[in-house]
Amino acid sequence: TARAPPMRELVPRLAVSVPAVCNCSSCFCPPDCSCVWTDWIDVSYPNSSDRNSGDYETFESIQKNVPSWSCMKAENISCRAQKFPDVPIENLGQNVECSVTIGLICNNRDQNIGGITPMPVCLNYEISVCCIPNIPACTTTAPSSSTTSTISLPPKSTTTPVPTPSGLPSSTATTTTPPSSTTSSTLGTTTFPGTPAPTPT
Repeated sequence: TARAPPMRELVPRLAVSVPAVCNCSSCFCPPDCSCVWTDWIDVSYPNSSDRNSGDYETFESIQKNVPSWSCMKAENISCRAQKFPDVPIENLGQNVECSVTIGLICNNRDQNIGGITPMPVCLNYEISVCCIPNIPACTTTAPSSSTTSTISLPPKSTTTPVPTPSGLPSSTATTTTPPSSTTSSTLGTTTFPGTPAPTPT
C-alpha cells in the first residue's frame, strides 16, 4: 500500500523591532531637558537693626526683583554666605532654610549668639538654582519613540491521508489554518500586522 507523505508544519517567524535612534540631521530629536545652573543670585539684604528682618532669596522674591528670571522647575539648589563662599552653609552656625521648593530663608529672630558672627543676625546669602529649561517640550513627558514588535505566525499546512476502499491508491487532503498575528501598539508608533494566509483552493 502507498504511504502517506510526512506531515509538514511551517515554523513561525518572530520579528522584533529596534528602538528608534536619532542619528540623522533630518530626524526629530527631543530637546535636552536637563537642568541648567544659574549664576549666583542675591536680591535681598538683611537689616541687622531689625529683629524681624532677615535674608530672603526666595523664588517669589527673585521673580519680583528680576522679572526676566524664569525657572519652570528647580531640580537642585546651592546656597552660600556672600562673605564666606567656601564655608559649607551647615558650618556657619546659623538657622537657615535652603529649599529646592522655596529658595533660601533666614530670619534674624532665629539666630543665636555664638555663630560665625558676633551678632545674632543673618548673614547675606546668595543662591544658585539648577532649572529645567522653560520650553514647551520640557513641560510634559514625551511619548516613547520606540517601535513596537510584532509576532506573526504564517499559515500551517497539515497533510493527512484519506482512507480509500481496499485496492485503490490512497489520496491526501491538505488543510490550511489561517495565521494568527499578535501585535502591540504604543503611542507614536506604527505597527504592521502579519501577512494574511493564502486562501485554500
